[in-house]
Amino acid sequence: MKFSVWPDSGRSPHELLDVARMADGDGWFGLWYADHYMPNTGDESFTPGDMHECWSLLPAVAAVTSNIRLGPLVAPTSVHHPALLANRAATLDHLSGGRFVLGMGAGWQINEHAAYGIDLEAPGPRVSRFEESIQIVRSLLDDDRTTFRGEFYEFTDAPCDPKPVQERLPIVVGTKSPRMLRITCTYAQEWNTWGAPDLAGTVREKFLSACDSVGTDPASMHTSVQALIVMTDDQDKIDAAHANPMGDRVIAGSDDKIVAELSRYVEQGFDEFIVYEGALGTTHEERLDGFRRFKSDIAPQL
Repeated sequence: MKFSVWPDSGRSPHELLDVARMADGDGWFGLWYADHYMPNTGDESFTPGDMHECWSLLPAVAAVTSNIRLGPLVAPTSVHHPALLANRAATLDHLSGGRFVLGMGAGWQINEHAAYGIDLEAPGPRVSRFEESIQIVRSLLDDDRTTFRGEFYEFTDAPCDPKPVQERLPIVVGTKSPRMLRITCTYAQEWNTWGAPDLAGTVREKFLSACDSVGTDPASMHTSVQALIVMTDDQDKIDAAHANPMGDRVIAGSDDKIVAELSRYVEQGFDEFIVYEGALGTTHEERLDGFRRFKSDIAPQL
């Protein structure tokens, strides 16, 4: 199994680049970064908090690293026009020397759409917009010119030059709904989901069913999963981690317990585990130490 880092968007750019250099030097597989403009509340309400802009910082990550893959997890097509996504991706692939992965999703965060006046369509049309967008982006990245006539977009002999460094720049989609999974298995090269093994395993079964429905070999798609890692022997901290609203997205316990849970992902067929830094510490140094300890003590056992 491969392991990647996910720094929190509320940390300073200086801290982000420290994590990027650490990951690049210590043999991590990739670095992912959220594409949001404000902290999520689950509704239209606002909670103050820093949220650095993804597409401004990914070029800096590319510039200070040489080995890791990097990309947004994930860019919402409710916010980003497909021409922007494709051209940004191609340019970042050149800047990184062929290490960029384009993460795409349909969009979901209620409060940022409301605050910025961006229409968060009903699920049906929102997914239809995504389906058009991923086809257009794939064509722009792969084909000399793109012509497309759809319900949401019209492209006429549109270029995206230069093409990416990679022969086929991968698109990863983060989703769990049946229709989105079918679109992912049709047009994307990678799939991502959230959750501890019980939750992730349930969604993976839906992914396998979607692959079967569109005739895609699931082994041809790279799959990744992330969860909050809480490395502790303190039972009170373990109980508290599982009791919070993100409890089904938490792996908490001793190193042996975490290794056992991560082994379940391997058995389920996941290729990559992404360590989100949210529970690794309260200070920058604690979080760096948490990443390092995971990489030195836990990852080698997988």
